[in-house]
Parts: sequence; structure tokens; C-alpha cells
Amino acid sequence: MAPLKFCANISWLFTELPDFSQRMYAAASAGFRTVEAAWLYDSDLQELQRAQEATKVEVILINTPPGNIKRGDLGLGAVPGREAEFRQGLDLALKYARALNCKRIHLMAGRVPDGSNRRTVAKEMETIFVQNLNYAADILSKEGITGLIEPINTRITDPRYFLDSPHQAAAILEKVGKPNIKLQMDVFHWQIMDGNLTQNIHKYLPIVDINMDRSPGHVQIAQVPGRNEPDSAGELDYRYLLTMLEKLQYQGYIGCEYKPLGSTNEGLGWIKDYGKPSQ
Repeated sequence: MAPLKFCANISWLFTELPDFSQRMYAAASAGFRTVEAAWLYDSDLQELQRAQEATKVEVILINTPPGNIKRGDLGLGAVPGREAEFRQGLDLALKYARALNCKRIHLMAGRVPDGSNRRTVAKEMETIFVQNLNYAADILSKEGITGLIEPINTRITDPRYFLDSPHQAAAILEKVGKPNIKLQMDVFHWQIMDGNLTQNIHKYLPIVDINMDRSPGHVQIAQVPGRNEPDSAGELDYRYLLTMLEKLQYQGYIGCEYKPLGSTNEGLGWIKDYGKPSQ
């Protein structure tokens, strides 16, 4: 079995340091060869490139811009009337992805509009999301980039997020039907929304890692409910879950998207059980 590959989410780890370029250096010093981040767009792109070149760290995932956070946006992919802004955000994400040679972009669905009833707008939002994903798939395929969609739980993290379960995501991906649009599995969110992780991982891993190909989707981990280190107190036995992913021959990266209980480096002891942070 190939060893699992872990990457540092530098939106969550190494936040002792103020900017992403510094966090790249810190991740490299901790042994990570790959990083991911949510939104790098306030960072100087040339500075990020210099840090990447100096550290030889690979950026393997970024998110599309959230929209206007102050007005309550968290992605625009499924939001009615915001299609033009979604495309503008995709252009910006592509600019950063090209410059950093990043081959995965999380295409954020966004929130149910404030004041709207989820059931009332669900069909319209799904239609818009499918249309935007088809548009993104065509653009991304020209760049050799994989687009990802990620369910985010609506019980703890974000009650208004549109895409909130792997079942919903799988149905949308079936309608899109593009091989370069895949599922991003965040174990933290899946546990909160549905549990039944063994069956759900077996069922949906094929659309995370389609045909075990060279451009798999992505997995992220954190303990439940605190969203801390995988070996911290909580509901999940990550020794079991990670061993299962290894046995299923998952080929992609596993993003460490959690809040360290102390300093980032102090909380990395768990990773030694699974070999090097990344390859």
C-alpha cells in the first residue's frame, strides 16, 4: 500500500505567523512538502511565488473567492443572480492557480440567500450550481485543473450553506457529468451531517478519487466536534479511518484543516504514526 500523503492547510495551521508566505516556510520546516489554503487573494502573488520557489513546497488546493464576506457571502457558485461574479472569482482563482502551479480549485457553492427558505430555493440554486460547474469544468480542463465541490455542515459550521451532504454533492456531480469536477471529502463535515463514515467513504470515494487516476479529488480531516488535531479528544477514531483510506488505495492528499489546541508544531505528533507529512 502506498503511504498516505498529508498537506498543511495554512489557513488553519501556522497562524502564529501573519502571512501565507511565512506559513509556507514554517510548513516546509515542519516537513510538509505540500500546502493548501482557502483564500490567498490578499497576499502578494510574487511574494507567494518567491516563498514557493525557496521552499519547493507545492500548493495543491485553493478556493474560489468567497464574494463579499462582510455582506454574508461564502462562495457564489449556487447563488441566484451572482453568476457574473462567480465567473470573475473563477478568473482570479485561475490567475493564482497558474502562478502557483496549483491543480485543484474548490468551487464554493455559497449560502442560501438571507431571508430565503432553503426548500423554496433549493431547485433554483441547484440548477445555477450545475450551470456554473459546467462552465468552470470547460475553463479548468484547458488548464489541466480539477474543480472540487465540498459539502459543509449546516448543524455547527454554517446553517445557511447550500451544499451540506455527500449525498447532495453526488447527485449534483452526476448531473454535471464532467470528469474534472470531483468531490472534496471533509471528514469533519461528513461526520456532523450524516455519520455512517465507513459506508459513506466506501460509497463516495470513487467520486473523490475517480478511477484512482492521476488527478484525484481531495480529503480533509479534523476531530469532531472541536475541529482540533485528529488525535485530540472527540468522536472519531482516525487510526481506523486513515487505515481504511490506505487500504482503499486513496491516491490523493489529506489536508490538515484543523485548529491546533496549542502551537501548530506541538500538535503534529500524531502525524508521525503515518509516516512523512507529504511526499
